[in-house]
Amino acid sequence: MVYTLFVVEIISAFVLAATLLYRYGDCYRNHILVTVSVLTAWYFSFVIMFLLPLDVTSTVYRQCLEDNSTIAIAERAVINNVSSTTTPPIVPCQEPWSYVHKEVFTNLWRVVYWTSQCLTWLIMPMMQSYSKAGDFTVKGKLKSALVDNAIYYGSYLLICGILLIYIALKPGVSLDGAKIKAIASSASNTWGLFLLILLLGYALVEVPRNLWNNSKKNYTLTYSYFKIAKLSTDKCEAEETVDDILDSLSAITAAVGPGHPLHRHVETIVQKLPVQLRDRMTSRPPPERPASPSLKSLVNLHKKTIKALHVLQRTETQWGLSLERIFHLEDVASNQRLPDRRFQHFFPTPRPKLQRILYPPILEWYWECFLKQYFLKGMAIITGIMSVAVVWSEMTFFCKKPVLSVFANVVIAAGETYNYAAIVTISTVVIAYMFYCAYSTVLKIRLLNLYYLAPHHQTNEYSLIFSGMMVCRLTPAMCLNFLSLIHMDSHVIKERVMETSYTQIMGHMDVLGIIAEGFNIYFPMLVVLLCLATYLSLGSRVLTLCGFQQFVGDDELTTDLVDEGREIVKREKRKRQRAEESMSRRRDYSERFTKYRTNRDTNDGARTGLLHDVDTEYYAGPDRSSAAVPDYERAEMPYNRSDLTLEDEIEHRFGDSALPTVRTEYDGRRDKMTMPPRGLFDDV
Repeated sequence: MVYTLFVVEIISAFVLAATLLYRYGDCYRNHILVTVSVLTAWYFSFVIMFLLPLDVTSTVYRQCLEDNSTIAIAERAVINNVSSTTTPPIVPCQEPWSYVHKEVFTNLWRVVYWTSQCLTWLIMPMMQSYSKAGDFTVKGKLKSALVDNAIYYGSYLLICGILLIYIALKPGVSLDGAKIKAIASSASNTWGLFLLILLLGYALVEVPRNLWNNSKKNYTLTYSYFKIAKLSTDKCEAEETVDDILDSLSAITAAVGPGHPLHRHVETIVQKLPVQLRDRMTSRPPPERPASPSLKSLVNLHKKTIKALHVLQRTETQWGLSLERIFHLEDVASNQRLPDRRFQHFFPTPRPKLQRILYPPILEWYWECFLKQYFLKGMAIITGIMSVAVVWSEMTFFCKKPVLSVFANVVIAAGETYNYAAIVTISTVVIAYMFYCAYSTVLKIRLLNLYYLAPHHQTNEYSLIFSGMMVCRLTPAMCLNFLSLIHMDSHVIKERVMETSYTQIMGHMDVLGIIAEGFNIYFPMLVVLLCLATYLSLGSRVLTLCGFQQFVGDDELTTDLVDEGREIVKREKRKRQRAEESMSRRRDYSERFTKYRTNRDTNDGARTGLLHDVDTEYYAGPDRSSAAVPDYERAEMPYNRSDLTLEDEIEHRFGDSALPTVRTEYDGRRDKMTMPPRGLFDDV
């Protein structure tokens, strides 16, 4: 029972990581190495987040034992000098029910931390560059990945070299394996802390503000119109880029025949295209005199194709999700005026029976139109209070007397009363909130228009690897920063306290005083300036002045984009409505025709049986098989033909006037009704 919570936390971390990976990634399409690497990166990061509060409670208990044993020894010495008959006092420390031995945490943190560091600094950057390389061999892809990461690794090697030279020239300091390992881990944590403060400075304001704005339906709908108008531009650019690539591939395919040495490389590029794009490429007329490409040009075209398909997939996914969100918001706005208080969808979709029972239209109306806005406002107030507490603690955590950090006061008070449940709860909530603030920004980042995590299995390998790298780099720095907020890092508060097993594995930057006593302590104070800039929307205003339009309220260009987005949504709604009406008409016609044909077959069967009883020899003689019937007689019996098609039957019974509405839907194959073929960008 002692390790019950420990095991539950480990299992919960794995379930959460696997669920998120299943939601965002496609395990059946992505490479198994990418899936395993990203799952490991996410899982180990969640393990740190889930188990660090247990490490804190165990450390508080060990600190209590050490303090009381020291007091007991001192009291025993005093008692022995006064009287030898008095017994020493009993240590009053209470062991937490979730207590885990120090060696367990030490071994666990060592495996988790160094595995994460290897993934984020060595393995995943190579995998990321390998996935976007345009070479056609494994050796060529590895070479391109090394060249692509040369500048990346060179900058870090330069920084490490400067630090090593500084330490080597510093008098009284000698380098050994432990110090080099501490330098490596501390340099990584310093880089992570720099990125963490930037992300927190944005998210600590945006998370409460987004929750509050989402409670205002008109604002949310207007902002969604603005976003889809901007996304429409990105979508058009992605389609144009793909069209240019299709033109190049069409010319190259015409120049490189089956016997050409580069034909297999061209086929490799073509196989990357979806079926619709492949059909569009083959339908284009080739140039009159296509030039034969070189291997280098094919490599560059392959790389451009991979990138263009990634961008196209991302924009198409965002487009569909944005439309669904806007349709839902418009449904909410229209349902607020309904008197019967039953939620009605403009585009109804079939729902599972269990969902219809547990979430009926009446309950959906009360949630979407009444309760949800108050829930979001309440969450905005709670997260706003949490943000203020985090910012205040970041500014004052280095002050030990008096203790000004909010979270440090809570943990100290709970430790004095042995309320370990409160310590675990507060620590988990604070870490989870910082975790959400940092990673919600990472999940939404659009750096260079490539990295985006889209739900419904629409995230490509490149973005998944990038997210795994960011998570591994941010989590250690974030947890060390949290330990500083609760005054459990002796190198920050300059006081001898028992440190957690996690801190002992991470190490300290003692050999570089400028970082240990300057950057790691005072840089987090900049979070208040970043939060102030985010609250005043300075970044959005600067981007707007630079030509990158942002949603800044009553700006004229913003209003134009909102109106454009509203028209785009109206056009898309009309297209979907026409498509659904067309499908409904086809379905109704198919049902009517099936019913009519069934009745006709029944009537013909009854009439045939009656005639068979009256004159059997005339209608079914011994030599009247299908093969023996002459052509002129079979022409008079169209309903006895086995190869009768839908067009023939309608033409015989109703004439040619009924055919045009069916010929457009008939694909020429026997007894099969299909929709007209649609291309990837066919909006009709």
